[in-house]
Amino acid sequence: MTVVVTAVFHPLPGRKEELATAMQAGIAAVHGEKGCELYAIHDAEDGTVTMIEKWTSAEDLDAHAGGAAEAILRGDIEDLLEKDTVVTRMTPIPVGSKEQGQL
Repeated sequence: MTVVVTAVFHPLPGRKEELATAMQAGIAAVHGEKGCELYAIHDAEDGTVTMIEKWTSAEDLDAHAGGAAEAILRGDIEDLLEKDTVVTRMTPIPVGSKEQGQL
């Protein structure tokens, strides 16, 4: 079953662009992982950087969580964060069309 994740990153003041740049190598590595359907960052109005992820299965997401690609990402950004990243796992509840009713 598909799993959707949001990860909200809280950059240090004035370091949001640097954070987004530092995330690029880790994101590229994650894109090659089994089950990664979407792994994309967004500039949020509240000053955070929000990652939206979509995984083919919980097992694929679990493998990612302890994997080398995530370690690259964490290592590249650890000095750019003001506080801990907030990660939320979700299971889609499809409503409406496939294109508009689910991620």
